[in-house]
Amino acid sequence: MNNKNLYISLLMSLVFLWGCAKDDTYPGGIVSDIIGIMDVRSLYKGKDITLNRDNLGGSSKITAVVVSDHSGGNLPKGLLIVQDARRLAKIRGISIALGDDAAKYVPGDSVIIKVEGGILKRVDGILQITGVPSANVTKVSSGNNIPLNRVTTGAIMANSDNYESTLSIIVKGGFDPTPPAQSTLGGDRIMTDGFGEITLHTDAKAAFANTTVPVLANYYGIVLNTPSGDTLLPRFNMRTGADYTQLSSTITVAPLVISGFVNDPAGPDANYEYVQLLATQDINFSVTPYSIIVNNNANASTPTGNPVNGWATGGMRTYKINITSGVVKKGTYCYVGGTKKTINGENSTDISAANWVRAFDYAANNGDDFGTKTTNLMANSGNAFGIALFAGTKVTATTVPTDVVFISNGGSIYAAPSSGYLITNNDFYDVQDPITLKTQPYFKAGTNTMYLSYVTGDAGYFIKLGGVYSPGLGRWIKARAQNNLLMTKQTTLAEIEDLDATKLK
Repeated sequence: MNNKNLYISLLMSLVFLWGCAKDDTYPGGIVSDIIGIMDVRSLYKGKDITLNRDNLGGSSKITAVVVSDHSGGNLPKGLLIVQDARRLAKIRGISIALGDDAAKYVPGDSVIIKVEGGILKRVDGILQITGVPSANVTKVSSGNNIPLNRVTTGAIMANSDNYESTLSIIVKGGFDPTPPAQSTLGGDRIMTDGFGEITLHTDAKAAFANTTVPVLANYYGIVLNTPSGDTLLPRFNMRTGADYTQLSSTITVAPLVISGFVNDPAGPDANYEYVQLLATQDINFSVTPYSIIVNNNANASTPTGNPVNGWATGGMRTYKINITSGVVKKGTYCYVGGTKKTINGENSTDISAANWVRAFDYAANNGDDFGTKTTNLMANSGNAFGIALFAGTKVTATTVPTDVVFISNGGSIYAAPSSGYLITNNDFYDVQDPITLKTQPYFKAGTNTMYLSYVTGDAGYFIKLGGVYSPGLGRWIKARAQNNLLMTKQTTLAEIEDLDATKLK
């Protein structure tokens, strides 16, 4: 490089450095005085910690909405319970030990709380901030909306710290065993929503302790931990008698439920597909007949378009098989499907000794009442197919099934307000939105969007729907979950009826 070019390069470097030099008059970023509750909770490592600007990252306050309501007498006295979603849009809560003044605040109050100088500690299992004077709490406004936070008991039990001191909703909560008639809420009751169990705690002196236990309800309340040996056990506390919405006052038992199926055995499908059913009570099908319908929503299946006649559409869309003979005992399995009666297609284990209540040649015959003969009773891939059980053998567009499941969700399935496949109340679907109580009687309407997934084609999977059904409660106390059993040609009947299969309690 010649001297001229060298001088030019040095000059430009000086210009660049001068332009990037720090201006000592620039103040830099300003730390917010507000910190999220999630960040505060994360500071606790099992030992009391005094909150200061250093460990609060330069902040000193939280801003939150009040969720506690002491008018019902069912929350620990002196705790102001607040929540926010300031960090990562995740709802987190904290309890503030405020003494008698905690009762002055009501749900929906927006507050700013100076927590600097307070002590973060667990007291009786509850993570809280103590040492906060009432003067440190400023009410900004009232009547603010508190977002609905629907959670499952399973999620709470798996990570109670995420839900402690938050207002949550447990949907379709019931009790196991069913309390005797006229039992009241007072005390500790084990509640289930089909995803797990949690203790519903109602203080004996609570204003609503003498309320009769509902059969099925939505429960609004606050999760609070309590010591149990060396661990913490979450409990669910309603705040007032208005914190539940009764959904049912009667128990309706589904006598037969879908517990598994084979929609794509290894090799040819014609007359090798079948559905496994679990009886929740003794059934003599010659006295109490049933029918099973499978729908297929492949684009080429006719009639095309949304099924205005629902499960009774017929053609290539819905295929019906009546069950009018045979007997099944409570707690045992029975089977409906093709005539081959093998476990995984041709040249596989013979399971003709199983309780086949209907073996039907769907490849050679049209369905009972409707449905065009087919080599694929249940679809293998692509758009949705569904399986539904019906009490009796007469099914029209308005007949509601007793149980139903869907696999995938594609295709022309639903058009509001009244074209689609009717569902029933089970562990997957709700005829009414369980929170808003808005009617939603079809698959894909409202919250009815749950479905199972297809598995690898032609591999020979048994789709085992492991769950636990309580005939006493008339509901699922453990929701069915898809367990894909990859079968061989030697798989046995015992393997599809083992401990992972659907059971009764």
